This record gives sequence, C-alpha cells and structure tokens, in this order.
Amino acid sequence: MNFAQRLVAGTVLVLLVAVLVLVLSADRWLRRDLELNARGGLTREAALVRNALPADSLAWPEFAAHFGRAAQVRITIIDRTGRVRADTDVPGEELAGVENHAGRPEVAAALAGRTGDAKRRSATIGSDFMYVAVPGGPGVVRVAMPLDQVDLVVGRAQRSVVIAALLALLLGGLLAWVAGRSIARPLTETAAAARAIASGAMPRFPHSGVPDVDAMVGALRGMHEELDSRFESLRRKQAETEALVNAMVEGVLSCDSTGRVVTANPAARRLLGYSADRPLPELQVLFHQKAAREAVNATLRGETVADREVALDERTCLFSARPLPGGGAVLVLHDLTDLRRLETIRRDFVANVSHELKTPLTSISGYAETLLADHSDEPTLRRFLETILANARRMQGLVDDQLDLSRIEAGHWRPAPRLVLAEPALRDAWTAVDAPTRARHQFSVAVGPGAETVFVDPEALRQVLANLYDNARRYTPAGGRITAAAAVDVGGVRISVRDTGSGIGGEHLPRIFERFYRADPSRSRSEGGTGLGLAIVKHLVEAHGGRVWAESTLSEGTTIVCWFPSPSRT
Repeated sequence: MNFAQRLVAGTVLVLLVAVLVLVLSADRWLRRDLELNARGGLTREAALVRNALPADSLAWPEFAAHFGRAAQVRITIIDRTGRVRADTDVPGEELAGVENHAGRPEVAAALAGRTGDAKRRSATIGSDFMYVAVPGGPGVVRVAMPLDQVDLVVGRAQRSVVIAALLALLLGGLLAWVAGRSIARPLTETAAAARAIASGAMPRFPHSGVPDVDAMVGALRGMHEELDSRFESLRRKQAETEALVNAMVEGVLSCDSTGRVVTANPAARRLLGYSADRPLPELQVLFHQKAAREAVNATLRGETVADREVALDERTCLFSARPLPGGGAVLVLHDLTDLRRLETIRRDFVANVSHELKTPLTSISGYAETLLADHSDEPTLRRFLETILANARRMQGLVDDQLDLSRIEAGHWRPAPRLVLAEPALRDAWTAVDAPTRARHQFSVAVGPGAETVFVDPEALRQVLANLYDNARRYTPAGGRITAAAAVDVGGVRISVRDTGSGIGGEHLPRIFERFYRADPSRSRSEGGTGLGLAIVKHLVEAHGGRVWAESTLSEGTTIVCWFPSPSRT
C-alpha cells in the first residue's frame, strides 16, 4: 500500500470512528436530553391537571379523556389506595378491571409526597411510556406520554448524522487522495532520486511546495553533493593508486580470505605468465613450487612473510606478503632474475678477467725473473723482451677493450653518424691489419648496388671492422678467404664479414656476443684474443639503432652481419 492509499485509508478510518461516535452520542445524549425535556413537560402538565381537576369525581373520566386528547398525553387519576379512578385510554366501565397502581414506582413516590417518574412498557397499552406522578387530587395525578416520538427524533438525528458522515467520507477521501498524491509524488520522485544516487546516475530532485518534504529533498541534495565529492576524491585516489600499482616493476597481488585473487598488476601477470584477459586461479593453484606454496599457506594463515626467495618456473623472485585486517592478504613479487644473472655475469667477468690477465702476467713475471737471474746472450735477451712486450700489449689491449666497452655501456659515448663510402672503409680497415697476417689470407670486397654509402660513425665502423677482421683471421687457416661485403637490406645497409675458417657450432651462436665467451677457449687464447671483440661490435652497432647476428656452419666458415639503418630511420 503506497502513501496515498495509506493516507486515504487513514482518513476514512478516522471519519468512520467519528461517525460511530456521533451515532452513539446521538442515541445516548440526544435521547437523554429529549427524555429530560419530556419529563419536565409532563411534570408541568401533571401540575396543571392536578390544579384543573373537577371536584366531582364522576367527571374525572371525561376530564381525563378530554384533557389527554388535547395535550396528547395519557392522564391517570389514582386514589390513595392505588385504585385507578380515571384514565385517558381506559373507558369508565372498564376501570374496575385495571390493576392497582400503588406498587408503581412513580405512584409510590407521589403517594409519599414527592414527584415520581419512571420509564417502562405499559402493560395496558403495550408501548414504552414515560410516567410522571405528582401528589394531589384524590391521591396521585399521573401523566404519561409514549416514547415513540423520542425514538423518531433520535432516529432522524442518527440518519442525518450517517448521511452527513457519508458525505464527509466521500469528500474527506477525495481530499485525502488529492493531498496524498500531492505529497506522494515528490516522495516517489525523491525515492527515485535516492535510487539514482545509489546506482551512480544523475538524480532529479523534485519541488513539492511542502516545507517538510522540501527540507528532506534539500538534505538529500546536500548528501548527494557531499557523496559525489567524496566519491570523486575516492575515484581519483583509486586511479592514482591503480596507476601507481600498475606502474610498479614489482608484481602485486591481493586476495581474499579464501585465496581468490582479487587484483593483479601487469608485472604480476607477466611474472606468472598470465595475459590480461586470462583469469587467475586461486593462490594455492597459482604457485606450484614448494617454497612458494609454503609462503602462500603462511600468508593465508595470517602470517607476515618478509623477503622469502622463491623460484617461479625459470625466474627467481623475492616473495613478501602481509595479511589484511578484514581477511585476505597483499603479496609482492620482486623479480631477482636479472639481478641474479648480473651477479653471475659479474662473477664470470671477474673470473674471466683474472684468467685472461693471469697468462700474460705469468709470462711477464717468468721472463723478467729469468732476465734478472741470468746473463743471457743478446738474441735470448731480445726474444725474452719481445715476449714480455707482447704480453704487456695483450694486457693493454684487454684493458683498452674493457674500457671501451664500459664507456659504451655507460652511455658516455654517442655515435656521430654520417655517410661513409663503404668500399674504401672496408679496405682501409683490412689494411690496418699487420702485413704478415694479411699475406696469409685472401681478402676481397663486394659492394652491392645502392650500398655504396653507409650512414655510420666512421670511427665506430673502423673499430667494428677491426674486431671482425681480427676474429676472422684468427679462426681462418692460412690460405683461407675473408670477404667483406656491403648490401642493401630492408631500411638500411648490411655490412658483413665472412671467413672460410673452422665455423662455430649452433649451440654457441646465441652466446658469442657475450663478454669473454669463447667457442674454443684454448685456441682463441693462443691466438691472443681478449674475448671482448664481438661484445664491442654488438654494442657499437646497437648504439646506431642497428642489430648484429652470426651465421655459421662447422668446417665451412662464419659470417658476422651488422645492419645499420638508413638516415630516414635514425
């Protein structure tokens, strides 16, 4: 039942109660007032009859009949013994059969000297009468009148009240319906506005003209503005937090008390191998490794897990978790894979540098001690000094290459590319190789159409070619061929150096550009290489925005390819 219906029902109920009260009041109070008036009139009429009563008792019946018809009342003359001497409604010849009235209450009171009254059904007439008896005459003069007139008046009053009540019900119900609709409409619109606020839509606030309703609407409008301001602030903070979490390099996961993942930032999905559109399983299923599962179980038990190193497939992560007050937890995964790889590279680097320096240092130390201890002839002395000088130069080359590589990696060197003629650059770099080495190999240059120039830093190209030529001559036996070529490739120029040497196994190709990596360590050291040449080549080419790769077949030779982008792509 809506508000208007309730208002109409309440109004009708109030009016019904009012009608009921009025009807009951009309029956009780109006009847009482009418009976009081009738009693007073009967008392006066009884006194008049007593005063006008003839002295001749034989005239009493006729007097009672005549006066009663004139006054429309019933007159009864009673002597002191209670015998009826005259009655308006009883003929004279029948008076002897009327019972004695001495026991009637009003008669008894009049015989006692006071005015008596009573209300009862007349056994003689068979109707309800009101009786008033006064002392006088032969004993008592009683006047009575039927109460039918009172009942008639009361009934008319009740009917009038009922008719008026029905009209009031109709009018009141109509007015209540109109009032209810006028109040219910803004209330309904206010409820719709509240629902719109709850759903996040734009609310429409009504104007009713009812001060109380308008006050409520005003309070709702103020609440909406305050909530909108707070929600906007929360949305802004949530967006900032989400952007911050999504920008983190650490993986962040949050879960509820059952282990169901609620949120996961891109870093976490990347670490766990789940794309953005792929749902994450529960934590107990998400982590497979024992150490990771133990950390997850401890987290779900409400324990704080701090900096526990766990393995996730091929990655190493630092696992931290903290329980949330309302249940669930927040997990942070810090990827240590690159750090561990760098630590491995650092250890390998230190070991390799130490190993590379150990051989020349041992040679220098040994030959120097020999020179100090013995007085050798001049040819021996010269040979020892040449060995010391060669090892010192080898150490110097290792240090220089390492410094160059460090400078490039640190960003302290930037290429200054320009158009360089390819064929002269390829030949000049080969000319820089010592003459005895050049004489042992066949060298040729091939420049394809459109590759006459290459956009590159001249000094960087010279250093790249020097390292590639050095590698090619060391791995190519005497009489072998080394070919330098330039050819147009998609978006740039490809510089390649091909040899007919021993070649490199396929398992080594992905790693030959790492520092100190050697497919054949014993042979390369015997040839005097530092193990840094191809690493330098890779960094120099990539500094130009290019790329480098190797193609090789065992016993057939190796080709190192460097691709430099054209000027429009840099």
